[in-house]
Amino acid sequence: MPRSVNAVAARHRRKKILKLAKGYFGRRKNVHTVAKNAVEKGMQYAYSGRKQKKRNFRALWIQRINAGVRQYDMNYSQFIGKLKVAGIGLNRKVLADLSMNHPAAFKAVVDKVI
Repeated sequence: MPRSVNAVAARHRRKKILKLAKGYFGRRKNVHTVAKNAVEKGMQYAYSGRKQKKRNFRALWIQRINAGVRQYDMNYSQFIGKLKVAGIGLNRKVLADLSMNHPAAFKAVVDKVI
């Protein structure tokens, strides 16, 4: 009896990895074992990158808010503290957008807080 191997599934598995490795340089794009290592490492970087992206955006929003409130003789920490006391529930993303693109609306929020 001949040996039975599931070549269809194995080929599908390999093609899936090579498709993910498309655009890589050298053997990383066309040798399965090398491509598998590169794709696995790339997936790890992608996972951690999604977390870092959130951190980076939050830091950017904080810098923009801080720059916006410094015009009104206040710093970021004082502003956020007064926002909490005033019960204004705007998040940092919205506040950063207001400070950059809508200074009049941001001034209204600062006046409400003071």
